[in-house]
Amino acid sequence: MQIVFETFLEKLSESVDEADFREAMACAAAGLELTIFAYLSLPPQPSHKPRLISNYPARWTAHYLQKRYQKVDPVILRARCGGCPFRWGSDMRGFATSQVQQRLFDEAAEFSIRCGLTIPIVDRRGGTAAMTFAADEPNPTFLRIAERYEQALHLMATCFHRHARRKLSGNRTVDGVSLTPREYECLQWAARGKSAADIGCILGIAPRTAAFHLDNAKKKLGVRTITQAAVRLGDSRSGIH
Repeated sequence: MQIVFETFLEKLSESVDEADFREAMACAAAGLELTIFAYLSLPPQPSHKPRLISNYPARWTAHYLQKRYQKVDPVILRARCGGCPFRWGSDMRGFATSQVQQRLFDEAAEFSIRCGLTIPIVDRRGGTAAMTFAADEPNPTFLRIAERYEQALHLMATCFHRHARRKLSGNRTVDGVSLTPREYECLQWAARGKSAADIGCILGIAPRTAAFHLDNAKKKLGVRTITQAAVRLGDSRSGIH
């Protein structure tokens, strides 16, 4: 478990887009003998689109979002209230399900999604999300893994949410100064002690290109060194919990 978790954290720290985050969680889940997962982050404004990062079948996730099922999904409605991780099945015993909600579960079952463990996530900034590990049926292996690793999965879901919120939010400002996506990305790596050559290898760009973006970030922030720019970046993140 420790190796799985450490590898997961390393992959999260290196992730820069949804594909990276999907791979990080998929690998960690596979290491714990869990097959499929779905992370759904709900927007603060009802008119905005939710963020769904998952290795569920693409046809199902596209259908789910197109139907706006997140507004009626009993699993998500319960997760919005926070609390402890909970298990569910296609019958959702204990939930008052409507015909639309039952149709949702019937359709999910067609894609072999019939039960799961869902972890509610409510952060200190008012963000709400849910991480679900699902299975085709509540077989003994799935139930044993869900029970054995429930606390670890809760921690992994929280880490995933915080990294995804910070890196995928689109907010690339440092002390009110707006940086381009590449400038911000290069500065993030510089803050971790990486050189321009290292950053070039990581991002697949020439070292001089990485140095160019770092220099632009430094100029925009009005500092003389990359170290000072990295400190400014760290200070701007200190308010994120």
